Formats: sequence, C-alpha cells, structure tokens
Amino acid sequence: MRAGYVALIGRPNVGKSTLLNTILGEKVAIISDKPQTTRISILGIKTTDKGQIVFLDNPGIHKPLHQLNRRMMNFVYSSLETSDLICLLVDAALKFGHGDEFVIETLKMTSTPIFLLFNKVDSIKKEKVLPLIDKYKDLLPFKEIIPISALKGTNVDVMEDRIYDNLPEAEKLYSDDDLTIQSDRFLFSEIIREKILSRVREELPFTTAVLVDSIEDRERAPHSKDLRPRKFINATIFVERDNHRKIIIGRHGSVIKAIGTEARKEIEDILEARIYLDLHIKVKSRWRDSANVLDLIEGQ
Repeated sequence: MRAGYVALIGRPNVGKSTLLNTILGEKVAIISDKPQTTRISILGIKTTDKGQIVFLDNPGIHKPLHQLNRRMMNFVYSSLETSDLICLLVDAALKFGHGDEFVIETLKMTSTPIFLLFNKVDSIKKEKVLPLIDKYKDLLPFKEIIPISALKGTNVDVMEDRIYDNLPEAEKLYSDDDLTIQSDRFLFSEIIREKILSRVREELPFTTAVLVDSIEDRERAPHSKDLRPRKFINATIFVERDNHRKIIIGRHGSVIKAIGTEARKEIEDILEARIYLDLHIKVKSRWRDSANVLDLIEGQ
C-alpha cells in the first residue's frame, strides 16, 4: 500500500484543474480559460487497490502584485514543502518564456522528486514532442517525463502508475469514499465564480470573488409536486468598482440572471435538491488587499 501527497504545479492555465477532474472522474475544481482561476490549493483524493494519491491542485505560479496573489503563491510554496512528489505541468502548445523560467527557478528551491507532464500533446504534432523534452530535460533533474492530455485522459493512467511507484509505503490518509475535503460553501462559491468567469470580459475576473453567506434548509411548500429537499443559498459577489457591478448585472439584469440560473442548475445536480439562489453584488475597493475579505473567502 502506497500513499502520499502530490502537488500539481505550473503556470496559470496549463490544465492543472482539468487534470485533477479527469483523474477523479468528477468535478472538484472549476475550469476557465481565464488565468489565475484557482486561488487556493484544492485537494482531490484518488483511492485504488494500490493505495491513495492525495492531489493538490495549486494556483498558477506567477509574480504576485496584490495580497490575494501573495496568498495564492503561499499556497504553492506550502504545497512544495509538504508534498511527497511534484507534477510540473507544461502546456506543450506554448513556447518557453519568462513565465516558464520563473517556474523553473521556483522549483529549484525544492529537493522533492519532480515529474514533468507535457499537457495538451493532442493539440500539437508528434514530432514536436521530442524537441520539447530536449529543451526541458537539462533544466531540472526530472524523475519522469510524460506527455499527457488532461482533457482526453491520454497517458493519465501511465502517470498514476508512475506516481504510485514513487510514493512512500504508507496507510491511506483519508477514507475510501473521500473525494475532496473542500466544504459545500467553497464548492458553491467556486461554481458561481466559474459562471461569472464564463460571462464577463477579460480584465474583470481578477477583481471578482464570491462568498457564500448562508445555506439554509427549508420545508417544502404544502402540496408541492417537487419532492426534493429545498435549500436557500445566499451569496455575495465582491467587485472593486461600481462599473464592474454594472457589468455583472448586465442590461436589464440579464448577466446576473444567467449567472444565477447556470450556477443554480449545477448545484441542484450536485445536491439533488431544489435550490433557491440569491446573489448580491458588493463594491469593495481594493478587496484583493483586504485581509478581512480574503480570510472570509478562504475560510469557506
């Protein structure tokens, strides 16, 4: 029996969250084409007959400009210190740049074994993979180099086998049924944020955050034909400027209505319940540098 922690590391938008969801077969991390979607380390647990791998999906490695970004990078550093193995994801379709140099320099600080995973190999020609390997193999002493497709699952089984081979012999860290330790509040706030990310323009996602204020059980209405449990969820969307608030509301409330509808439907599927979702927008200048707001969001 082998068990241990594996950190998923890389630049923003290289497919770390997609890989975690593919490994687990369920969605525990939100997906977006916007950079810096993941803001804390999200834990996902894969249990098999061989043992248990506890994955840590981390924020993308970047140079922090705000307190929010500094906290994001602290999650990365903590993950590097506590993990038994590191998986560095690289987008095979992108050229090596300054961001990749920063990631490599960050990883030079650790002695933990590192796997190099070339992601999105399904999007490039096969003859381009070997030059990529040649480019990276001398940058760090990688334990394994594996081309994968997080989206299609290519070589993910190979990756898992290699991970088990390199984890310590140990008892399971969590029960067999555990998939994640994130709370419902955190998951629902992330689902709402995911819907915001899909509907707002490029510069706005960095200045939005979601806090689930309450989740309440309510009795079904008398003679209701819908026999599902009923839950009322109240959530606050933080923005930094009034014009950001107007963007999220949209013309005649169309955007906020669409966000609420999409989030409600996904939460209903998860809980198998009738969901009433009440969204509020709060303008909080420089919330990304507010310890109080960040503590509330991270503490969900």
